[in-house]
Amino acid sequence: MDPRMKDGAGVRPAPETAAQRRARFPTLSPAGRRMLAFLRRHPHAPIYRNHSGNRLLAHEIALVRAFEEEVAATPPDWTPGRPPGWVMPFVAKAFATVPFYRALGSPPRRLDELAPVARADLAADVARFVPDHVDTRRLLAFQTTGTTGHPLLVPSHPLVAARYAAFHKRALRRAGIVPNHGAGQVGVVLLGFQRRCFTYVSVSPTMGESGLAKINLHPADWRHEDDRARYLDALAPEIIAGDPISLRAYAALPCRHAPRAILSVSMALHAGLRRLLESRFGCPVLDIYSLNEVGPVAVHDEDAGGHLLLQPRLYVEILDERGRPVAPGGRGEIAVTGGFNFCLPLLRYRTGDHAALVAGAEGPVLAGLCGRRPVRFYGRGQWWNNIDVTHALRPLPLSHFTLHQAADGSLLLGLARDAMAYAAAAQGALAPMFGEREIAVRPILAEDKVLQYSSDLAGACQDGAPQHAAPAPGACHTGASTDGHADP
Repeated sequence: MDPRMKDGAGVRPAPETAAQRRARFPTLSPAGRRMLAFLRRHPHAPIYRNHSGNRLLAHEIALVRAFEEEVAATPPDWTPGRPPGWVMPFVAKAFATVPFYRALGSPPRRLDELAPVARADLAADVARFVPDHVDTRRLLAFQTTGTTGHPLLVPSHPLVAARYAAFHKRALRRAGIVPNHGAGQVGVVLLGFQRRCFTYVSVSPTMGESGLAKINLHPADWRHEDDRARYLDALAPEIIAGDPISLRAYAALPCRHAPRAILSVSMALHAGLRRLLESRFGCPVLDIYSLNEVGPVAVHDEDAGGHLLLQPRLYVEILDERGRPVAPGGRGEIAVTGGFNFCLPLLRYRTGDHAALVAGAEGPVLAGLCGRRPVRFYGRGQWWNNIDVTHALRPLPLSHFTLHQAADGSLLLGLARDAMAYAAAAQGALAPMFGEREIAVRPILAEDKVLQYSSDLAGACQDGAPQHAAPAPGACHTGASTDGHADP
């Protein structure tokens, strides 16, 4: 299990042993060690809660670089509604090597003969989706908080985690940005803004062991609030990545350093917030549609009319409620086949997000993407990130849940019918955030996709508007997700 899975928030991590450090950084050089020390020991550094590392072996660094070159040179080369030639061999291999698909019998003749799968299928037993040949000794697991309320462990591998950068670099190149950070520089800072957040420092061996840090901008992770801007200025990262909630907090800090580009991931980026960030930092702000199960899927391009697909080996369909392809150009649920995570080959995987798929000059485009927006909840005189809600309920054995805040501030928690016995425990887990305010509980009747987070309070959705000291009536309904992503 990857150490990122450990719940270390709230305490300092135990010191690393030499063996643990070698496992996390197999190729670490003296320059890399100096970078890690700089990131952790800087006088304005946050309280890092965890340890992590790239885990790449020497020969794998070359493989990652070759993969990046291949992605840069190979755009998606298929037409909506017409699966490319690699799809059916991919399906056949999955049926031969993946226990879940093997149990279905013979592979289908056509892709649309295969029943789609959903997040609930993965959550029920994700191990059955891991191919037989994957070396479990190097298997990693990334925990997601869930778009639909189904907590999920996503199987991964050091090579898979490192390959995320290929698609981020592809998106950056389209904006005229070629990352050039190297030894002695900080390349990427990942931002969070949560009461509890996994934070760590690392280096990127494919970029000369440049520094990488995941930090939490919540004041609880800093010795002094002013240290946040001071630390970011000291690091001077080339790229900043985060979700809209953390990026909104970043824009409010008095940082003097401006990155070359900002990547917004995990949640839908509202145009107002994008304009605010562009004005504040004077750099491109890229809205990347990404899921932990799939990785970076697409990047928004106004001229292309939507989100342009990034992965050459990811086929996208648009399905109706019964799992059938919609008419060309029609709206429906995004389903994906393929991907670069060889630990989790996906066949017609329903993402829970909706769009139309159209042909563009540079490849297929997701038009009118309606995905995940961040939702905040108000209690005890402050706003709470929806991931704080997930963290509070994580100790309970809940398959999925929903939370809605009404205009009067009251809360309605939805639990699966077989989890209603935990209603009192769930109310107690949320009480520290919402005080004595009544938290009603009801059973969820839906079998699969649910609207996890929603609110009728203005300011609940981070859309670039000023943050409210207190909420006002409004409306925000979303299948919000704070799914993480591998290091860019």
